[in-house]
Amino acid sequence: MTPKRFARIKTVVSRRQKYLTLVLENIHDPHNVSAILRSADAAGIDRIFLIYNSNKFPKIGRISSGSAKKWIELERFSRAEDCIRKLKSEKFRIYSTFISEKEKNTSLYELDLSGRVALVFGNEHTGVSTEVKNLSDRSFMIPMYGMVQSLNVSVAAAVCIYEALRQREIKGLYRKSGYTKKELAHKLKSYTEK
Repeated sequence: MTPKRFARIKTVVSRRQKYLTLVLENIHDPHNVSAILRSADAAGIDRIFLIYNSNKFPKIGRISSGSAKKWIELERFSRAEDCIRKLKSEKFRIYSTFISEKEKNTSLYELDLSGRVALVFGNEHTGVSTEVKNLSDRSFMIPMYGMVQSLNVSVAAAVCIYEALRQREIKGLYRKSGYTKKELAHKLKSYTEK
């Protein structure tokens, strides 16, 4: 490994966001999953939770994901309750994308995304399940002023990820890691072996 490559990996590892993650629920299009993985990696997210209980996890190609898949730990669950319980045991706040027609919708831009946050994105056709919505701490939506009601799931994820990045940059969370020195050393070792 060249010194330049090692320096880049070391910088990337130091900026990983231990307390920002995503939950993908039954997203079936491999291109959408790949695009979400790329956006997550670009923003320093290195762990994503997967709930697949009505669809199979799609086959992700290395080229379509831009190799982001190899830098992100994927935790799989067949039961939504188990996934949310695990996140809550780690003190994550769970925010689900969901548009309500009965009550006022919370805007993405009203959320504090600088703490321990898990953002949930649902299936392309049915969205986040009622079960996951009910297990979440809060639901939110991305403001829209056109005729369409929703964005493609990978675009919605990118918008949310980059709002979280913006808030976390302001708070200096990319200059100090939530990981311990031991965790960072382990992560650096594993990244240099990939």
